[in-house]
Amino acid sequence: MTDKPSEPLIVVGRVAGGFGVRGEVRISTYTESPMSVAAFKALLRQDGSPALTIQSARAVKDAIIARCVGIDDKTAADALRGLRLYVPRAALPEPDEDEFYLTDLVELEVRHVETGAAIGKVKSVQNFGAGDLLEITPPNGGPTWFLPFTRAAVPEVKLAERLILADPPVLVEGDPAVDG
Repeated sequence: MTDKPSEPLIVVGRVAGGFGVRGEVRISTYTESPMSVAAFKALLRQDGSPALTIQSARAVKDAIIARCVGIDDKTAADALRGLRLYVPRAALPEPDEDEFYLTDLVELEVRHVETGAAIGKVKSVQNFGAGDLLEITPPNGGPTWFLPFTRAAVPEVKLAERLILADPPVLVEGDPAVDG
């Protein structure tokens, strides 16, 4: 069994498959600039073990094409398809003032912006294609639920206080828009 890494790992990309016949790897990137992933050089698996070491890379739309140590043919490159690539949180540049990484929101307490009532804690940040969602664990247990990460639903994030102030949308039972 592999021990968990001591510091959080941040997903920065995913292997989309081989590119060409010489073992180049296409990596879909989750960074602002695709070449940022190439700058990390050593990429990790989710368990913290080594995944890929980039020797050289070139940018393509929302991705990079990389030559990696030990990947010498299309078969080896294609075998990596779907592999998520991580770096330690400390390897990322510090965000500007009033900015943060979405991963920094995990485990923050969520309170109602007007009443101060406890809403829960952020379990994860998800994006299923229509925008970021905070997965909230209720304070007294029960199923998690999703809060849109919009200015209207989350007017304030106080990282220093480890607090999110939220104004969740109200769902009304019997509402035809909700009930389908």
